[in-house]
Amino acid sequence: MKISDFQTKDVINIVDGRKLGQISDLELDLRQGRIDSIVVPNYTKFFGLFGGGTEVVIPWRNIVKIGTDVVLVRLDDTKAYRQDDEEAAR
Repeated sequence: MKISDFQTKDVINIVDGRKLGQISDLELDLRQGRIDSIVVPNYTKFFGLFGGGTEVVIPWRNIVKIGTDVVLVRLDDTKAYRQDDEEAAR
């Protein structure tokens, strides 16, 4: 499977059925040769125009199933997986 194949899939949280978005990036463990987590942008929009960008970083262990169109994940609290740009810069 190619990285570009991941980027076309919708990510759905099976806990609440909510669509989180599409995969924008992958975090890799080069020493182990595996994917550590997937990154889904989470934009909060004001009237659909202005957006604040945070990311939902989903550990690989939270992926339940990868289908042809969707990636099913189990996240009990998506806020626990969000990283603000300010926090990442610290």
